[in-house]
Amino acid sequence: MQLNVTGHHIEVTDALRGYVETKIEKIERHFDLVSDVSCVLTVEKLRHKAEARVNVNGGTIYADNTEEDMYAAIDGLVDKLERRVRKYKEKLGDHRAKEARKIKY
Repeated sequence: MQLNVTGHHIEVTDALRGYVETKIEKIERHFDLVSDVSCVLTVEKLRHKAEARVNVNGGTIYADNTEEDMYAAIDGLVDKLERRVRKYKEKLGDHRAKEARKIKY
């Protein structure tokens, strides 16, 4: 998995980059077909925004989160991404299960 972390109006320090990397690893545990992740960290006045685009086999999953603290924004972002990746994975599994149920011997 390739991870790209960029900043908009913020310098991405090693601590922030490491924090994002450790949090994004959770997503890879749920779904191993993640090819790359692009994460953008933005600061606008008192709002800290974290957004990410995850390319998976057959689609793209997008999520964003805004908080007063950047680390809280990253935590919320990863929670949203986890839910969406699980839902995507279940859709793939359900699709195949429906096809298997149609075929009766």
